[in-house]
Amino acid sequence: MDLKTTYLGLKLKNPLVPSASPLSRNVDSMKRLEDAGASAVVMYSLFEEQIAHDAAELEHYLEYGSHSQPEAMDYFPRPEEYNLGPDQYVELLHSAKQALGIPVIGSLNGISTGGWIDYAKKLEQAGADALELNIYYIPTDPVLSSQEVEERYVNVLLAVKRAVRIPVAVKLSPYFSSFANVAARLDKAGANGLVLFNRFYQPDFDLEALEVSPNVLLSTSDAIRLPLRWIAILHGMVKTSLAGTSGVHTAEDVIKLIMAGADVAMMCSALLKHGPKHLTMVLEGLNKWMVEHEYLSVEQMKGSMSQASVADPAAFERANYMKALNRFKQS
Repeated sequence: MDLKTTYLGLKLKNPLVPSASPLSRNVDSMKRLEDAGASAVVMYSLFEEQIAHDAAELEHYLEYGSHSQPEAMDYFPRPEEYNLGPDQYVELLHSAKQALGIPVIGSLNGISTGGWIDYAKKLEQAGADALELNIYYIPTDPVLSSQEVEERYVNVLLAVKRAVRIPVAVKLSPYFSSFANVAARLDKAGANGLVLFNRFYQPDFDLEALEVSPNVLLSTSDAIRLPLRWIAILHGMVKTSLAGTSGVHTAEDVIKLIMAGADVAMMCSALLKHGPKHLTMVLEGLNKWMVEHEYLSVEQMKGSMSQASVADPAAFERANYMKALNRFKQS
């Protein structure tokens, strides 16, 4: 089977790409992902807060004692004492590029331009094949309009695109009043890819300690429904690459996303549960299904079940919602 696909202009050997996760925190782990069949890897995210914190800490050290006598220059730290965490991220990406034979995609997580621009350039210089902007933003200010929120996304993309020449993807949440419009605006602004969707952290309450408790819930295959729907709607509507993430656990999940119109299927929770070797099992399942159903290539499958291709386009909209409710029977 011809499993090749193109994502962000990158030629990939198959559509399986591990998304940003702890599995990319060292080169050995990324190498295991490659050996198991990953066609590219998205490194874990460098957070805007890390960049801002480390920059402020460095500024503090450099200014500390600057108004003292010249002989007080001992106040300045030696370079190894203010080695920035973000710079270690850049070094890791560079090492990964030396060790791996697949594309390495850097990931920046935040909502403002800030230090992102400098580090976007550094990641490009370190050899990143592309960047993923993981824009995680929960607008809680009631004065902030939806238009202003959307402008932030577009402005971040434009600022990074001006700073680098490598492809840039935007990882989005589904929480927009008109998601199709936001996708079209980002496409027009130059996004090389859209990654659907970011799974927002949802806080829980500890009823004994009476505290808000942070935790991460891994996805199940049920979570694929949301990206599946929107990728099917956007396929052919936007020119940019489409990546499906959240809920990708099985070969069937990958097949569904490709048929909806995704160029790649990104995996995280399944790999955290089962380890890198799970990629091999999913690839074998993909191959087997394609043989059984007489598909010769991933490109042949791509978009075959998108809204523009199916006999009943309304299946993705309100008509199917009513049909599903009317047909539901309690077991």
